[in-house]
Formats: sequence, C-alpha cells, structure tokens
Amino acid sequence: MSPRRNRIKSGADPDRAEPSAPTGGSMRRTENYRGEDWVVQTVAGTAGRHYRCPGCDQEIPSGTGHVVAWPLHGAGVEDRRHWHRACWGARERRASNLLRGRGAPRY
Repeated sequence: MSPRRNRIKSGADPDRAEPSAPTGGSMRRTENYRGEDWVVQTVAGTAGRHYRCPGCDQEIPSGTGHVVAWPLHGAGVEDRRHWHRACWGARERRASNLLRGRGAPRY
C-alpha cells in the first residue's frame, strides 16, 4: 500500500495560496462597549511586555495572546487597554472592581 498523497484541487494555483491569519493575528474590528464604539484588535502578545487587564485586574503574562481595545473617536496610544480575551468577552456581564487612583500605574 502506498502512502496517501494530498492532491491540489483543479484550478487552484499553489503559488497563489490565500494567506490565513495566524492564531492571535491582528484582526481589527469595531465593537460597542458602554455605549461607545471601540476598536478591538487581537494580538499574539509581545515577549518581555506585561500588561494589567482592566476586566479582572490580573497581569497578562509576557507572550500571551490577548485583546487590545481603545475608543474609536479621540483616542491616542494612552487610551489603549490590554484585556484577556475572556475578560473582553465578559465585559458587559461583570462590574468593574478597579479602585486604582489616577496616579497609579496602569501596568
């Protein structure tokens, strides 16, 4: 019995394959949060960088895939928030328990 060979579908050019988004790719979309439109982007995570999730107030470890969200209008880099994927998905079902002051680090 010979090994199975994968066949290319007729009409498909193997040199022009559609690029697929990698896991944690930078897929950007707009979602509503607290009555405001937010730009939401899934990221793979950066080695050496730690963030604090505003949903659960826990650290997002270095290199862990997560979600970056910021308000659509009038937002700068300082308005970006890094969320765990599950926390972003549950953002409307949980109350914010952050008691951090303005001068406290956001990390």
